[in-house]
Amino acid sequence: MVKIKFCGLSRLCDIEFANEIKPDYAGFVFFEKSRRNISFEKAEELKKFLAPEIKTVGVFVDEKIEKILSFAKILDLIQLHGNENEIYTEKIKNLTDKPVIKAFQIKNEKDLEVALRSPADYIMLDSGQGTGKNFDWKLIKNISRPYFLAGGLNAENVADAVKILNPFAVDVSSGIETDGFKDKIKMLDFAKAVRKEN
Repeated sequence: MVKIKFCGLSRLCDIEFANEIKPDYAGFVFFEKSRRNISFEKAEELKKFLAPEIKTVGVFVDEKIEKILSFAKILDLIQLHGNENEIYTEKIKNLTDKPVIKAFQIKNEKDLEVALRSPADYIMLDSGQGTGKNFDWKLIKNISRPYFLAGGLNAENVADAVKILNPFAVDVSSGIETDGFKDKIKMLDFAKAVRKEN
């Protein structure tokens, strides 16, 4: 069963939509340069309303380790979405009991080799930081390590991704938005498309 991660939730209505649709993961972005960035206090408040079976993921980009550790108490998983190296990833793993997802931009086979060596609990294969575009899926067709697939996914193409690649999970943010905000209909259509293929 391919899992679903809705990322960049920032409003109470986003949480209400998620509770209804039941993705496996809800992502909170803690990166000041992102338009989806929220504060620790906001995330803490939103988490109170989130169904307990939906796991929270904190998304960080080249962040100070101390900040990640202080935010970790409201998170189920930690996602590193910058240029964090293997030593940094290991350190986060050793200092917290939360599973770590490390995201990688996949442009060629070399990028994929680096991703596959990562000490993270999970890897995320992406086209970039929230570009909303796909990368060449042929590059990852035969890998055996479980991964989150991200980058340019939406209700129209996610069924193909699930059918062709069978990733561990699919991650979506801009693909479930209208005018920069989460759209309940798009969220619902995305989840239906994934579940139809499972």
